[in-house]
Amino acid sequence: MTRLLPGIIAMAAIVLASNILVQFPYGEFLTWGAFTYPFAFLCGDIINRVQGARAARIVVLFGFITGLICSLIGSQISGEFGPLVTLRVALGSALAYLVGQMSDVSVFSALRGRAWWQAPLASTLVSSSIDTVLFFSIAFSAPFAFLEPSVDTSWASEPVALLGFGPLAPFWVSLAIGDWCVKISLALLALVPFRIITRRLITKYA
Repeated sequence: MTRLLPGIIAMAAIVLASNILVQFPYGEFLTWGAFTYPFAFLCGDIINRVQGARAARIVVLFGFITGLICSLIGSQISGEFGPLVTLRVALGSALAYLVGQMSDVSVFSALRGRAWWQAPLASTLVSSSIDTVLFFSIAFSAPFAFLEPSVDTSWASEPVALLGFGPLAPFWVSLAIGDWCVKISLALLALVPFRIITRRLITKYA
């Protein structure tokens, strides 16, 4: 467990920072949390490469617990439009994180024996897509309104130009696509630090 402690701390810090920064908008379709959360995939992939899938899943579970604590605290804090974290947001966040991160571990493990960049890139592409679809559909789409009918999320279903210039689509779709684009962009950029960090850690623990 001692060897896992740096990974656990890193994952918990990323989840905590993302839960805080998601409260601060960046432009029309993003929040600052969109730029920190993708590093959770990098953290999990590094642990997976250096210490294996079981270790990565343990780190993911500690991140999940951190997220639940953040959601619990956020549900008790009132903002301009009610609690900072509603039931739908909390549920969407929890499921998206858990399913997405566990998918990341599974895909990475399946591709472990291929070229060094294939496992982290493919696993992050798949898991980021799952994460994005689950969170934004559960938290904001009309079909999931039954989860918390007392909370008005009609603003998220208002038709707007996709990302400000495309065809009309519910506002939450632009939020989801913007978030996904950031995840994928950072996944590509993260390949370099992934390679450097994993090589150093493998040498250290060899």
